[in-house]
Amino acid sequence: MQAITDSKKPVKRPVRVLQYGEGNFLRAFADWKIDILNEKTDFNGNVVIVQPLERGLGDMINAQKGLYTTVLRGVQSGKTVEEYRTINSVQECLNPYHEADYQAYMALASSKDLRFVFSNTTEAGIAYHEGDKLEDRPQVSFPAKLCAFLYKRYQAFSGDKTKGLIVIPCELIDKNGDNLKRIVEQYAHEWKLEAAFTTWLEEACDFCNSLVDRIVPGYPKAEAAQICEKLGYQDNLLVSAEIFHLWVIECHKDFHEDELPFAKAGLNVIWTDDMSFYRTRKVRILNGAHTLTVLAAYQAGLDTVQECIADKALVYPFMHGGIFDEIIPSMDGSKEMLEQYAKDVLERFENPYNPHQLLSISLNSVSKFKTRDLPSLLGYYEKHKNLPKRLVFSLAALISFYEGTEYEGSALKGTRDGQTYLIQDSPEILATFAQLYKTRDANQIAKAVLGQQSWWGQDLNQVTGLHKQIAENLQAIWSSGMKSALTAL
Repeated sequence: MQAITDSKKPVKRPVRVLQYGEGNFLRAFADWKIDILNEKTDFNGNVVIVQPLERGLGDMINAQKGLYTTVLRGVQSGKTVEEYRTINSVQECLNPYHEADYQAYMALASSKDLRFVFSNTTEAGIAYHEGDKLEDRPQVSFPAKLCAFLYKRYQAFSGDKTKGLIVIPCELIDKNGDNLKRIVEQYAHEWKLEAAFTTWLEEACDFCNSLVDRIVPGYPKAEAAQICEKLGYQDNLLVSAEIFHLWVIECHKDFHEDELPFAKAGLNVIWTDDMSFYRTRKVRILNGAHTLTVLAAYQAGLDTVQECIADKALVYPFMHGGIFDEIIPSMDGSKEMLEQYAKDVLERFENPYNPHQLLSISLNSVSKFKTRDLPSLLGYYEKHKNLPKRLVFSLAALISFYEGTEYEGSALKGTRDGQTYLIQDSPEILATFAQLYKTRDANQIAKAVLGQQSWWGQDLNQVTGLHKQIAENLQAIWSSGMKSALTAL
């Protein structure tokens, strides 16, 4: 079968978007939108991707000259919908850990065409890393990389305030743009950069908060050969996603609809000065339901979100009860609207065309739990004066999932039914679990995990009864297995 590069040709355009992150989500969401803008409006811009970690998909992306296919499938109004699109909005992927790519990446700081920065470096990506320096090639953290890039741009244009960039991060943390800006400014101060640069950041650049919503299972491994046969070419970067998509962008200055004309292209993008409602609803219900369920479900023998929905005897009741009896009662706002959104979410989870792998969702589960489920757990406790049993159990399931003492590459090795799975999180978090699991004591491990203030933002041992319930749930999982522990719950 011919390669995608023999069947399709990349389109050369001005580089208008710099994107940190080459993963499935951004390629099926932001880059897909830019491709549609190029087709339906006069946007006329390409994306250059920066690989945020030394290892990634950059070589595969460049081997296909930035070309790949999105496979969008779902059920709308009772009818099956399938959309295949060859994306040609990505020009290349640069790995700044290689010197030649680093130079090409920093050269973009001088580009008059560049206007936007997108990112998705996971929830753990927008964080300060002590020791990053301006002269590093590159810095470790994403905010430090961005600070160095913006400073280079500031210098290249001698502080011209018309050459600022619009930064739209897609990481699922609250106020992602505000937090990214704060850490960028922290590095500017730490590196003793001139005050005029900080002024330029404030006046010339716009760090927008944003919320993204599209379920992207990623590469459809089981169907890839069949899909490529249908397309007539080999595509090693197929990315599968649902039809639904929503991007809510909160701006502190002007809305940028004239420069990113999503509405003209028929895309579901909302520009607003307050995205609080949209964010809380989506993160706490959709993402919260994922993180609530997936680690327990995986340990119970399931592999996809669709299997969770189909397991009406055990896992689905756990998920449903967690959403309707614990997450929604922890939230403010219209109960009717929240419950309707939750019903729609469960229907999206059931989409038979996008088998969303639980291990894919398990990446960086500690920061995900903090963002997605801890606010519901604590909110429920504050409102009802007792602990929500399913949310508490899900935290115990997280601790159980992270059991491992040996590494494979940068991941810890866990076991399920005698088979190895990879536990992927930050090195510091994995090292903590590896040390804790040298002795398998439920009370000690529960206390130590709950006491990690750098993970949770507080000492969760101070929440009355939480340590006791976590330890009991953890012991039950170890003693009788996940299925029995869930059944007893």
